[in-house]
Amino acid sequence: MARKETTTVQAGPVILGGQAPIVVQAMTNTDTSDAVETAEQCAALATAGAEMVRVTVNTGKAAAAVPEIKARLLDMGVTAPLIGDFHYNGHTLLREYPPCAEALDKYRINPGNVGKGDAHAAHFAEICALARDGDKALRIGVNAGSLDPELVKKMLDENTMSQVPEAADRIINRCMVQSALQSTEQALALGVREDRIVLSCKSSRPADLIFVNRELSRQTRQPIHLGLTEAGLGMKGIIWSAAAMGVLLEEGIGDTIRVSLTPEPGGSRCDEVYAAQQLLQALALRQFCPTVTSCPGCGRTAGDDFQWLAAETEGYIRSRIPEWRKRRPGVEALTIAVMGCIVNGPGESRAAHIGISLPGRQEHPRCPVYLDGEKTTLLSGTRETVARDFFEILEDYVARHFSEGAQPA
Repeated sequence: MARKETTTVQAGPVILGGQAPIVVQAMTNTDTSDAVETAEQCAALATAGAEMVRVTVNTGKAAAAVPEIKARLLDMGVTAPLIGDFHYNGHTLLREYPPCAEALDKYRINPGNVGKGDAHAAHFAEICALARDGDKALRIGVNAGSLDPELVKKMLDENTMSQVPEAADRIINRCMVQSALQSTEQALALGVREDRIVLSCKSSRPADLIFVNRELSRQTRQPIHLGLTEAGLGMKGIIWSAAAMGVLLEEGIGDTIRVSLTPEPGGSRCDEVYAAQQLLQALALRQFCPTVTSCPGCGRTAGDDFQWLAAETEGYIRSRIPEWRKRRPGVEALTIAVMGCIVNGPGESRAAHIGISLPGRQEHPRCPVYLDGEKTTLLSGTRETVARDFFEILEDYVARHFSEGAQPA
């Protein structure tokens, strides 16, 4: 389905919405008051491919550190827009720390926790005024777990009085949409320009995320940021995110995304960036890095050499892609096959730009390498030497086929 046309919003150098490419976002998990550690993680996320990076701004120390974080990023050549994530006290921090407000490219606020009663309207208005006067982008981000209790009570009471009441969880979903739409109207009335507002409605359940964002997309022209509030660990987090966002993206809904993975112990925060990129790449919406095809293995495959080489190839590409992107335009479209036996190995290898077929059980212990469909050489030796030789072939291919303006054969 064609991408839904939305208002174009600019945050720093990045364009959101309209027909601009869908943007990958990420968020740090450092203590923002530690400017050095936070800047380093922001830079790592940007190097991995995050096109916008969000940091928690929850205390005076965190707000005071934001200008230093921005300066350190610029010194490292990182220009990805810096987003401030505000809850409860955003109006205070943005007012009391003007350098923080100036350094950020975008403010993320949650209308469910900017205050209660009269304070809600006052605090929301103050943040909107700061965004308006500073010409900053504003994401109005509604979460199922932190909705405005007064709005929830009102809509639940109305549902109870209805002749055909809906399930409570469906009312919560409608509350999210209503909160986002009402907050947008309020922000516009306060002078925030339409081309400065991004919306999000997030839940931790895929079915709810799909319902809410279909409804939101139907009722607004603002760009929409997609993501589960809490995706979870590893495989579960990736699958749930892909199941929900894949449906919406295929329907043309969504202008920016984040895969909010719980990091594995000792794991990399950059995994959420790679997951988001793979999701967009799988749907042919963006191309971020060369694609590696590898077989799952079966009774015909011998040992774990092909699995090891597939993992090594993924890691090698990930280490090289930042430089390749700068010097080798078009390299993102490169396809590579790492296969484990003669059944599909040669065929898949011929179909890729570069392919290698490792020997399965009872096969000759040599590995044919294919370039653009033609077998060019046989590799043999330990898996370490095969990997070294294969990567040399890969580097040579990239150098020959991806000079300025070139595209793969």
